[in-house]
This record gives sequence, C-alpha cells and structure tokens, in this order.
Amino acid sequence: MLANAINPNLLKRTVLLYCDEDGYFIVEVPSLTGCISQGETREEALANIQEAIALHIEVLQDRGEPIPDDNIEVISL
Repeated sequence: MLANAINPNLLKRTVLLYCDEDGYFIVEVPSLTGCISQGETREEALANIQEAIALHIEVLQDRGEPIPDDNIEVISL
C-alpha cells in the first residue's frame, strides 16, 4: 500500500462537513472529485474521510495521474 509513501502535505485537504436529513455526517473533498464519505458522528466522518483521501491519492499515483492541488477558497455569503 502506497499510503505510507504519500507526502503528508498532499493529505491535508479542505473538506465540506454537513449533516444530512437522516442525521449522518457527510464529508466531501472538493479538490478530489468524487472523494466523499460519511459517519454516524462528526469524529467518525472525519476519520473516514482521512482514509478516503489517502486511498484516493494512492489510486491517482498508481494510475500515474496528477494529484490536484487543494486550492479551495471557502467563502460564506
């Protein structure tokens, strides 16, 4: 597994965390298209997304695809 070889800076990502209508916490990573996870608690959702980020980046590396920068700007309107 390449997760140990991933630059730790690549794992630091801006995420969106929100609660769905069933009370589950949903977490999305805007800079990694399709990288989404959930959990029954906030802590579980955040732990799950950390694993999902590592696996997502590992797959990109395995495929020789570029790893997108985390250049997301959060603005509240």
